[in-house]
Amino acid sequence: MGEMTNEAPHGGGNIDLSQFYQIFFEEAGENLDQMEQMLLQLDLEQADDEELNAIFRCAHSIKGGAATFGFADVAELTHQMESLLDKLRRHELAPTAPMVDVLLESSDALRLLLARHQGRPVDTPATASLVERIRVLASGEQAGAPASQAPVPQQPAPTDDPVAPAVPVAAAPAAPAPAVAAAGQRQLEIHIGPLEHPSQADGIVDLFRDIAGLGQLESLPCDQSDRRIFRVQTASSDSDLLDLFTFHVSREQIRIVDAGVPPLPAQAAAVPASAPAAATAGGREGQDFGFFDDAPGSPSSAAPVPQPSPAVAADPAGTPAQTAAQTAAAPRSAAARVESRPAAAATVESSTLRVSVSKVDQLINLVGELVITQAMLAQKSRELDVSMNQQLLAGLADLDRNTRDLQEAVMSIRMIPMSVVFNRFPRMLRDLAAKLGKKVELITHGEATELDKGLIEKITDPLTHLIRNSCDHGIEMPQERRARGKPEHGTITLSASHQGGSILIEVRDDGKGLSREKLLSKAREKGIDAPDSLSDSEVWNLIFAPGFSTAAEVTDVSGRGVGMDVVKKNIAALNGTVEIDSAEGYGMSVKVRLPLTLAIMDGMSVRVSDEVYILPLSSVIESFQINPKDINTVAQGARLVKVREEYMPVIELEHVFQVPRFEHNASSPIMVVIEADGARVALMVDELLGQQQVVIKNLESNYRKVPNVSGATILGDGKVALILDTSGLVRRSRH
Repeated sequence: MGEMTNEAPHGGGNIDLSQFYQIFFEEAGENLDQMEQMLLQLDLEQADDEELNAIFRCAHSIKGGAATFGFADVAELTHQMESLLDKLRRHELAPTAPMVDVLLESSDALRLLLARHQGRPVDTPATASLVERIRVLASGEQAGAPASQAPVPQQPAPTDDPVAPAVPVAAAPAAPAPAVAAAGQRQLEIHIGPLEHPSQADGIVDLFRDIAGLGQLESLPCDQSDRRIFRVQTASSDSDLLDLFTFHVSREQIRIVDAGVPPLPAQAAAVPASAPAAATAGGREGQDFGFFDDAPGSPSSAAPVPQPSPAVAADPAGTPAQTAAQTAAAPRSAAARVESRPAAAATVESSTLRVSVSKVDQLINLVGELVITQAMLAQKSRELDVSMNQQLLAGLADLDRNTRDLQEAVMSIRMIPMSVVFNRFPRMLRDLAAKLGKKVELITHGEATELDKGLIEKITDPLTHLIRNSCDHGIEMPQERRARGKPEHGTITLSASHQGGSILIEVRDDGKGLSREKLLSKAREKGIDAPDSLSDSEVWNLIFAPGFSTAAEVTDVSGRGVGMDVVKKNIAALNGTVEIDSAEGYGMSVKVRLPLTLAIMDGMSVRVSDEVYILPLSSVIESFQINPKDINTVAQGARLVKVREEYMPVIELEHVFQVPRFEHNASSPIMVVIEADGARVALMVDELLGQQQVVIKNLESNYRKVPNVSGATILGDGKVALILDTSGLVRRSRH
């Protein structure tokens, strides 16, 4: 790896940095998410120093990586963001709402720029006006300056900031403000060496050629063949130059001095921690990023830490750019400020591992096969003589326990906290409320509740629609809320919790709620049968009808009648249910109930004649024996059974699946009551075989879609058993 560090990725060496692009894109995405979240939570009245530093660090990390990989447009925008954030964290400017707005817009633009660099077909955002707006805000001028003006040189005001941007856009000689450019530029001499190969320093030359605005570089004569000297005119700080250079040569091979000052001797590479400032940075380093002195990535006080090569970047703890930026900016002074939060975060990050989802799915499939094999062994072991095979049976009991533990551990790998979904909503709601002229606050509960990754990806769109719906239709305008005696700020509450073998996600608002009369009249307009005798819950469920919308006019937010029906369809496809509750004038609640995972479930095995079926245990309410004479036949051959003063439809599984019935296995029926979509039905079966965990196999992808069947599983004896679709059976009973 040490050899790789000293080769230049641009022309001078043979390293292809593109192999690290994916890591950079993932880390940049995480940094943007984190920055966006912190910007939304920023208290403009009393901004916390640590929050401002953390936002600055996110921009700094993205900029460093973008500069290293040659993404000049990303580096340019993040440089300007960093200039503004730097003034905020050093209290030269006070944070304002326009600053947060422009930073959030820049975050959106960066996402598009990064997506374009990844090769996705997206429109390239126009960043010139953003850059100008940030520059105006950073200079302390009024934000009302026309955005259409030709951008002035994107050059921050000269400061003594020890952590200036890594990729500034320097003013061209013909720029309209030569005084600012002259004040911002510095003359430096950079001494590189000793080098194994003089061509190692070519990467530094390439940096100044490829990164627009980094500055001008010219090579000076040197009487030693293993050394190179450059004269540089740049506006970047020493620490940022070091960030860039250390991907081409080791940090201890670099000396940066002001023009005219003699270079430091080579022996001075190791700088004691007690030195007032880092000599390698010309006395300009020393700005800490909140790391402990001995945190990962910070230089040791005893000896310099060699920079990791780009190959090390495969470690999930950070991209090459982040690692270099953190190392360059870590404290070198004994008086460095100690802050625990970022150090703890660095420790947590380094203990994670990025693995592709396909590998995890393969692991889950293998564990599923292991569960089936273990069930087969357990079934066969019941036929063995206990006294003769005691040790074998003890081993099988251990295998049973270990298999279940392994299965739970593997399933937990795919479990992701709901915060991954919840974190995207504050920003969306902020923009939507601003567009609608409403004041809305989002409260979240249960972000730590975990859900299967496959479900997380599929539940995001339905939840997005429900929250937009609450903001648009539910929450009233501020003046209307005041007139009703409510606070101006409406509240949308998003919560997640475990209930039995499922997860309950609720979207609740304190808006105007659903109007029963309005829904009934709208339903009749659409030709939907809606008598006044409908219960409240049945009236609320009318909004799930296709094309149903109560919006008075179509806007770019809603009103097209497409949405709630799709929400219900998507959730039903995940074996989930949706329940609506509302009180007119007080608000509305939508509860989404989902299984924890789509791969393995607890099931109840039932026998009908010689066939075995599996019922999802979460749908089973109770079971009981019954005499055939207790079953009543009503109009059109429909059958009902009375259970505690309540009549339930009866479904005979042998008729539904046309199971052949033989004389020898005719028996009195057993009723199993199941619940789905808020309704209950009683299934007639011959025998309850017991509860067991089953591995769900997708029947549709392996065969075709079968009515009333949601999947299949392999039993311990090798036979295939069908998993029944309880929602489909309930719908069947209604028809």
